[in-house]
Amino acid sequence: MSGRVVRSLDAFQRRHRWAGFPLAVVYKFADDQGGYLAALITYYGFLSLFPLLLLLATILAFALHGDPHLQARLLDSALAQFPVISSQLRENVHANSGSGLALVIGIVGALYGCLGAAQATQNALNRAWAVPRNVRPNPIKSRLRSLLLVLVLGLGVLVTTGLSGLTTGAGALGASVAGGLRVGAILIAALANIALFMLAFRVLTAREIPTRHLRLGAVVAGIGWQIVQLTGTYFVSHALKGTRESYGVFALVLGLLAWIYVLALVTVVAAEINVVAQRRLWPRALLTPFTDDVQLTSADKRSYTAYAESERHKGFQTVDVDFQPEQPSPHDEEETGA
Repeated sequence: MSGRVVRSLDAFQRRHRWAGFPLAVVYKFADDQGGYLAALITYYGFLSLFPLLLLLATILAFALHGDPHLQARLLDSALAQFPVISSQLRENVHANSGSGLALVIGIVGALYGCLGAAQATQNALNRAWAVPRNVRPNPIKSRLRSLLLVLVLGLGVLVTTGLSGLTTGAGALGASVAGGLRVGAILIAALANIALFMLAFRVLTAREIPTRHLRLGAVVAGIGWQIVQLTGTYFVSHALKGTRESYGVFALVLGLLAWIYVLALVTVVAAEINVVAQRRLWPRALLTPFTDDVQLTSADKRSYTAYAESERHKGFQTVDVDFQPEQPSPHDEEETGA
């Protein structure tokens, strides 16, 4: 009976794209160890955060030396990007007088962390697209590419930070924002996020992929980041309303790690969506991650072949992938949803 149920479910998801496509994305994410890829991005993102905040506070101190109140307001607007732990950040990051040493430390730390995060994201995208190692850019070119992206995205983040300040930071600053303006700011911020992700996916993937095949993932990532931001704001405004937020450094670190990890997960999943859609890696066999006793679909075979070919280190190296002959599967004719 259980075998009959599994076969029925398998046949159903193979026939219906709305069921087979999400399942294929989940399997592709698991095959690529997406959780570990997101964790690596989180590590470097966490390393870059405090140097970036230190750099921001120092620049504000130099630029607005005669207006400490405006310094504090702008810094609070930036900290509002982390609604779950924004109050703890405000207790630890302050806009004081400018310091040359703080400026140097902020630049060096931010550069190291941001380049590391860009490199980790580049690795995740190459892993998702199964780019052979000999095709990926060498260490120097990859870091130059990451540096260019960091500089461009830095300008974009300034725009999205300002827009999000209207939505997530207005309450923290004691300002009142009209509902229409708030909704408009949310939409513009989401569009800006989509554009930034389109640029990131375009720059950080070694293999040339037509831009039209990157749109779906960029839309998912841009909207996903905005939803995470709004969800965090709602969580603070309602679930944590009236509770004590000051739980010390331990809570601050855990909150930051969780926040960055969720955003990294959204990014990796969006990249996997692009790959599955562009290479038509669905439907997958329902039990293929769990057992060898399974009839592979053509999408399964293309996926496993790509994984093996991605380990090619030299252009003159040959990687051949063969599958043992299988008995005809009753599901082979049911892959019309592919």
